[in-house]
Amino acid sequence: MHSYDVCECGAPLQRVERETPAPKGAEVLLRVIAAGVCHSDLHIWDGYYDIGGGQKLRLQDRGVKLPLTMGHENVGEVIATGPDAKGVSVGDVRLIHPWMGCGACVVCRRGEENLCTKPGNIGIQRGGGFATHLVVPHPRYLFDIGSLSPERAAPLACSGVTAYGALKKVSDTLRDEPVVMIGAGGVGLMALALHRKMGGKSAIVVDLDPVKRDAALKAGAAHVIDGAAKDVADQIRAATGGGAWATIDFVGAGSTVKLGVDTAIKGAKVVVVGLFGGDVTIPTPFFPMKALTVQGSYVGSLPEIAELLDLVNRAGAPDVPVATRPLEQVTAALNDLRDGKIIGRVVMTP
Repeated sequence: MHSYDVCECGAPLQRVERETPAPKGAEVLLRVIAAGVCHSDLHIWDGYYDIGGGQKLRLQDRGVKLPLTMGHENVGEVIATGPDAKGVSVGDVRLIHPWMGCGACVVCRRGEENLCTKPGNIGIQRGGGFATHLVVPHPRYLFDIGSLSPERAAPLACSGVTAYGALKKVSDTLRDEPVVMIGAGGVGLMALALHRKMGGKSAIVVDLDPVKRDAALKAGAAHVIDGAAKDVADQIRAATGGGAWATIDFVGAGSTVKLGVDTAIKGAKVVVVGLFGGDVTIPTPFFPMKALTVQGSYVGSLPEIAELLDLVNRAGAPDVPVATRPLEQVTAALNDLRDGKIIGRVVMTP
């Protein structure tokens, strides 16, 4: 097998040849069919997150070691199973849930392995899908994609379940009030598509890029707003009839979180998804006076990806632009993503 690995943070990925592993125990070996490129891959590639004030959260402090095969949005074909792997067969095509914990703690036992304090995520702590093959530790992480094409299914493992998990957190107002979505990148457009399938009333999308604002309009946004406009906060208040009940920030910069807080109405919820980085100061009286909730949302759980696939099988695949490229172009795809040249999602095909 071969893979394209991060051998030095920020440097071009290197092609690495290694022996194809033989699965042991409950492990499953898959041939990678489709591997999505995610904005989180840029942070992993860089080796850190910006946490503001000139400080960095380094990936090595989270157990990430080089060389690393990235790629956490994967669909593969089962080609071998360990003796204890039950419920899958050679030839099955499966979506791989990448957000894996220790499997034994209270959080993992309730199905929220994405919140485990000892993560073992595909493409971060474990080898990922920018490769011809990968190993999954247990069949419980494998999901039937039904009639979905592999390139459409792969982004559901991160972009899809992340958007779905965030939308669930504002489900109490989803059907009655507009949702403000900050950022129309791959996850933002995915959320826009899923919002409609979940019965959402309308969505207001804020983005700096006119091309992405146009993509959001074509995808069904009720309003789009230029995030660089001097009166952006006033435009959001006008579009929401006085202030937003629900804001989902798919950027996660200090300025975008502040915008969400500043335009929130009493009783509102601001859900922060993006990992752009920075920091923010919020006046503490706002929390009680505005009955304000600011909540983080990190990817999604095993139950949520099952719910998402059920929704997609009932309501159809999210209509998000998806382009495919051969695996050897993965470094170029990452650079295009960093430069804002990708609308929707790009999926590598080994």
